[in-house]
Amino acid sequence: MTQASKLSPQVMGIVNVTPDSFSDGGQRDDCLAAVVHARILLAQGAGILDIGGESTRPGAIPVPEAEELGRVLPVIRALRSETSALISIDTYKPTVARAAVAVGADMWNDVTALRSAGAQEAAAELGCQVVLMHMQGDPQTMQQAPHYGDVVAEVCEFLFQRAQAAMAAGVARDRIWLDPGIGFGKTLAHNLALLAHLDRIVALGFPVLLGASRKGLVYHLDPLAKAPIDRLGGSLAAALAGAKAGVAAVRVHDVRETVQALKIWSAMTEARISPDR
Repeated sequence: MTQASKLSPQVMGIVNVTPDSFSDGGQRDDCLAAVVHARILLAQGAGILDIGGESTRPGAIPVPEAEELGRVLPVIRALRSETSALISIDTYKPTVARAAVAVGADMWNDVTALRSAGAQEAAAELGCQVVLMHMQGDPQTMQQAPHYGDVVAEVCEFLFQRAQAAMAAGVARDRIWLDPGIGFGKTLAHNLALLAHLDRIVALGFPVLLGASRKGLVYHLDPLAKAPIDRLGGSLAAALAGAKAGVAAVRVHDVRETVQALKIWSAMTEARISPDR
């Protein structure tokens, strides 16, 4: 493994099997289309695939458990049969997480940080990697009036406490990841503060997943980027900020472009560390 690859975060490719996700809803809401897209992301350099069957965008309507299972399980089962890459299930429902791990998922990406009934116990029993994300409120209400005294300190404290709670419930420390939850119950100022101080979250001592791809913060800074697909530049800037801060992975829609940006960044970083004399 090269120094550059050690420095660079892993890239988690997003596979939304949903009709209503904010960026690509309806584009891959059947098994075949989702699997084909996942194969493309792997070929482009994704090391993790995040499979989701329920949108958590602002105002999203909850999906019945059976419907979510019907969306994600065939995709995970198909991918597990053909790749050794990490597969993540993006859900807050313990039943969905259990079923996903049973057919091959390695990671549970939970936007509620295991606050659902029975979630901590399920994570401990499954033994899979688990991502604990910060979210103020829920998808229906989170963007109505988010408020913090000190957003960085409060998010750090929340994530640390959730990690402690997970470990107390039996989740192994080396299975836990943290995610500051960019765009989940945060204003533009809150998101920018978190991006500027990602190093403080990394300093908590757990792998950090950063998900800022195509988020509304880019549009707020660049009104020409009203459509999510027009937010590539801002998404890459956030990914590079994460790399500089030492995050373990970035969750993105645009895998090829992110992999390329991180390769250049890590090569420059390596050159600075070990200059050719």
